[in-house]
This record gives sequence, C-alpha cells and structure tokens, in this order.
Amino acid sequence: MLKSSLLLAATLAIGSAYAQTPTKPANTAASASATPAAQHFTQAPLPYASNALEPVIDTATMELHYGKHHKSYYDNLNKEVASNSKLASHTLPQLIQSISKYPDVVRNNAGGAWNHDFFWATMAPDGQRGEPSAALLKRIEADFGSLDKLKTEFNTAGGKQFGSGWTWLIVQKGKLVVSTTPNQDNPLMDVVKVKGTPILGNDVWEHAYYLKYNNRRADYLKEWWQVVNWNEVNKRFEEAMKK
Repeated sequence: MLKSSLLLAATLAIGSAYAQTPTKPANTAASASATPAAQHFTQAPLPYASNALEPVIDTATMELHYGKHHKSYYDNLNKEVASNSKLASHTLPQLIQSISKYPDVVRNNAGGAWNHDFFWATMAPDGQRGEPSAALLKRIEADFGSLDKLKTEFNTAGGKQFGSGWTWLIVQKGKLVVSTTPNQDNPLMDVVKVKGTPILGNDVWEHAYYLKYNNRRADYLKEWWQVVNWNEVNKRFEEAMKK
C-alpha cells in the first residue's frame, strides 16, 4: 500500500508540473463568477468503464489519467477562454490546426484535451476492437512490409521519444508514416515538423503507464496493442484517405 501511495503521489506531481496554467495573477472574484460560463470546451465521458481495458491498462491508472490529467487540460483551457473571447469562436480541432497563433498555455492544454479525446477512442474493451480492414492492411503492408513491422517501428519510436510525448500513425500524402511529438503536440498542429492526419496514437507520458509498468515503457508499448480499437482506426483511415 505504501508503494502504491508513493507512486500515485509521484504521478500526480508529474501531471501538475506539465498541465500548464496561466502565469498571470488570478482574479478570484472574476474567476468565481465566470466558472459556469467558462466551460466552452467540454470533456466527454469515457467511452467505456474505467476497468474495461484491464489488465493492459489498470483501473487506477485510467481513473487518474482521465479524471485528473485529462480533466486538468480542459479546466485550464476553459480558464483561458474566460479571459480571451477569441478562443470561444473556435472548435477544439480549429484551435489545434492554428495553434501557432496562441501562447504555450493554449497550445499545451488544447493539445492535451484533443490528444486524450483521440486516445480514449483509439482503444476499446474486449469484443469491440475488430481487426485492421483489408484496405488498411494493404496500405500497412505497402508502407511497412507487415503489421508486425509497423508495430515494431511504432514501438521503437515511442521508446525513443525523450521525456513526455506521443507516438502516432498518420496518413501523409496517401501513405502511412510513424511520427512522434513532444509534450501535448500532435500532427495536426501547424507547429510540428511532421504533419499529417493521425489515425492511431499512443500516450507515452509516464502518467499513462507508470503505476502498472513503472519505468518499463517498452512493456507498456508492446502490451498496448492488445486494446487498440481497430474499428475506429479503420474509420479514421478511410476518412483520411479521402482528403
């Protein structure tokens, strides 16, 4: 119990350090009165129970990840909306695609909000995951040689991502490419080096796996494929190939 408590405390500390908040002094009265109206961006419920991805992703990690880390990105983004009405004129995807126009506090929290929405939908409970479609599998084989080779390249990229960040499978000019981004950036942002339409993404921040896997990120990356929602990935692939 002591070990679990210490790990949980350490993970919460990591999240609070990276989920950025505005640096300007808070106006307590204004914040209190604006709280209800400031919820322009809304965190959707998890699409499954918090224990639905056991044993690959444990319940404690899911509850902490969704209920604390993901929620903090939405909360902090909405604080910015309360002080910058221009943000409220955009959807979250619109913000992401023009993120260079905004300060880092918006970039980090809008990215964190969108990335996690995408991440939850990338996974599914047993019996709801499906398999790669014939069209997707054909593209995977053309660009990587096989599904196993894609997984190896994806896992290697995730393992090499220094510090916190994400690993992605994106559609770029009709082909599939593996890429990584630091912090809460993603391939849709106009500030990243490798742009494209993501169809699959894995969170390699420590809070995504540390309670169960500790420092064994490679183990997490390998096991994670068991919970991939291929039905959703297939749909994203079809949509991306039409662009």
